[in-house]
Amino acid sequence: MIRKLFSLLATTVLISGCTLIPKYTRPEAPIPDAWPSGTAYKENFSTSEGKLPEDIKWQVFFIDERLKEVIGMALKNNRDLRVAGLNIEKARALYRIQRAELFPTIDAVGSVYKERIPANITGTGHTMTVEEDGLNLGISSWELDFFGRIRSLKKKALEEYLATEQARRSAQISLVTEVAGAYLTLAADRESLKLTEATLDVQQASYDLVRLRYEVGLVSELDLRQAQTRVDAAKVDKALFIRLAAQDENALNLLVGSSVPAELLPGDLETVQSTKYFSSGISSEVLLKRPDILQAENLLKAANANIGAARAALFPRISLTAAAGTASNDLSGLFKAGSGAWSYAPQIIMPIFDSRLWWAVKAVKADREIVLTQYEKAIQTAFREVADSLAVSGTVDEQLLAQQSLVDASAETYRLATARYLKGIDSYLSVLDAQRSLYVAQLRLIVIRLTKISNQVKLYAVLGGGSE
Repeated sequence: MIRKLFSLLATTVLISGCTLIPKYTRPEAPIPDAWPSGTAYKENFSTSEGKLPEDIKWQVFFIDERLKEVIGMALKNNRDLRVAGLNIEKARALYRIQRAELFPTIDAVGSVYKERIPANITGTGHTMTVEEDGLNLGISSWELDFFGRIRSLKKKALEEYLATEQARRSAQISLVTEVAGAYLTLAADRESLKLTEATLDVQQASYDLVRLRYEVGLVSELDLRQAQTRVDAAKVDKALFIRLAAQDENALNLLVGSSVPAELLPGDLETVQSTKYFSSGISSEVLLKRPDILQAENLLKAANANIGAARAALFPRISLTAAAGTASNDLSGLFKAGSGAWSYAPQIIMPIFDSRLWWAVKAVKADREIVLTQYEKAIQTAFREVADSLAVSGTVDEQLLAQQSLVDASAETYRLATARYLKGIDSYLSVLDAQRSLYVAQLRLIVIRLTKISNQVKLYAVLGGGSE
């Protein structure tokens, strides 16, 4: 009997392979094939090695050894990434649970039943004790998946699990990018602090010189007070950049998940080695390989599979309860000849009228359209992110050259203004204007250099940079 029962189960599994899931076709990407062009953009880009960004590991993309070590620490200790990993474990378990619904649950049940019947009930005038012992191996209410309802739900759970894996990859790329960004920002603010301290020293020396000239009557008090304003302004900026550098370090420690050793922190932006550079030849189709886009597509496939489950609910649901074992009125007789027992109870439920099922189909179809719209929006957002980054790449070099020229011109103007003042040809106001212009131009140069290297990191990430 048990052999026949398992043969029936195997046959049922083989014939219940059909589903009512609509055929899935990847939607057309709602973006142009080519990247934007115009005065803000250079030629399209690729790597010098001919590899796509998602094929390049972050260990290769980043060149600075200290930065790579800090990123490695973050990947081990960051709590958000740890949560993303645990979500994968949870999704995997949920998928296994749903997959297990395809197979029967077989239980072994041992039972002992005793009942004492009083004499006034037995009709014999004697008290009776009824005893029954049993041992059964059986299946409890196993649904035979003829119309693919359970298989559709299994497919849905699988795609949701895969979406969670893509979410982890996306979180890892985001973490690498954020750590690099925080590291570079700290380097830039520390460099700005050094510039401010150097400027303060120069301003203090100028103030001391003006004060001596004022004490001997060579200049007016106006010149002295004007010199003092630049010293005080430099002190204000020094305090500002000390605070910003401390906050940058705190932000970096949070991302890393522990305190970053001082020897791994950057002294300034100049000491941080650059990254790999991208130039011409990648199609916009590369966006379809971004983890967040793949995650959105997995969710779209899950919504598509859910339609199959809703459709299958409109058809009959067949379940089976079966058991085979042995029973006896005496424990010692359980395995004697003639003690075998079995039961077989199939059940079929046919929906006749339940409008909820039809509305459920409409609901899951609407849900698929929602997820489809979100998938398309994700692609459009990714295209915009890359286009923005390309616009920076196409203009930042020219901006950097122009700013460097401005710094050089401002430095020469300051030198000439100082010389003219010391010879009494010009007022100290010219020196102050030249000092202010030079200082602002130098700070702006640091910002543009930070923009250039940070944009390379962002471009690597928005193109789906390697997460391993």
